[in-house]
Amino acid sequence: MHNLTDKEKNEIYSSLIGANYWWVLLSIVIMFLSHLSRTIRWKILIEPLGYKPSTKYLFLALLFGYFANLALPRLGEVSRCGIVSRYEKIPFQKMIGTVVTERALDLLSLFIAFVISILLNLDKVAKFKELGIYQRTRENLDKIENPGIYNWSLILFFIGLFLILFKFRNKISHFKWYQKIKNIIFGFFEGLKSLFKIKKPFWFVFHSIFIWIAYLFMTWVVFFSLPETSHLGLNVGLAVLVFGAMGIVIIQGGIGIYPWIVAQILVLFLVSGTKAYAMGWILWTGQTVMIILAGLLSMILLPLLNNKKHEKA
Repeated sequence: MHNLTDKEKNEIYSSLIGANYWWVLLSIVIMFLSHLSRTIRWKILIEPLGYKPSTKYLFLALLFGYFANLALPRLGEVSRCGIVSRYEKIPFQKMIGTVVTERALDLLSLFIAFVISILLNLDKVAKFKELGIYQRTRENLDKIENPGIYNWSLILFFIGLFLILFKFRNKISHFKWYQKIKNIIFGFFEGLKSLFKIKKPFWFVFHSIFIWIAYLFMTWVVFFSLPETSHLGLNVGLAVLVFGAMGIVIIQGGIGIYPWIVAQILVLFLVSGTKAYAMGWILWTGQTVMIILAGLLSMILLPLLNNKKHEKA
């Protein structure tokens, strides 16, 4: 944004003011449907473990998880498991196992979406380098302090700890802390195995597909909020969805980088730079505001629902 002139910044501001936010509202509705679908899929994963959690608790825990992820990486996964474990009395380690399974499926889905997007937009790949976007992208990413090294260090630490515990398992097996760690590990893998024990495979696959179709449409419908982007097709929406998701992975919550990535993608489809930036900010703001409001709402509703549950009991 520092590279933009005052005139360009004013043009972006005018586009933001003049946008038709009814389309953003529709996008938020579709986003809620995707979250509801993800909740049902999560419930299908949990049921083989012998538990039948309430859909409303799972939904609110999921919304809070997205909210928590804005603060720290992967905090959302831990917090939503903690909420369900607390309110539905399901072992925390088993919940973590189901979430890891879910995230692995998301990664696979993102890869498939990435391949489809590249195949649909092969003519734009060469243009990506011609316009110098590739080089600018590399330069901007080099300026970002990538937290990946910390994540890998943490993974290596736990792998090393696991190997040490395994090697000396006979000598330390009588300690209570060892038994506790062992139960956590076995519970975690039991949660992972739930994928192979699901009782509703058709609905599991249906929701897995629906989630990403909803993601695509909640991105695409926002294009109609500006006249300059209203002509763009689903192939552009898919490209924005895929590369925007990568931006959110790179920077927590995608702040700053998400609108920039969206702008670079839209420029490839002959959208002017200022309008492309404006669309990036509209998309990011709509999604982020929804996550914040839904997260705060879940914080209010969860204890209220729990109190009513105890009153009935």
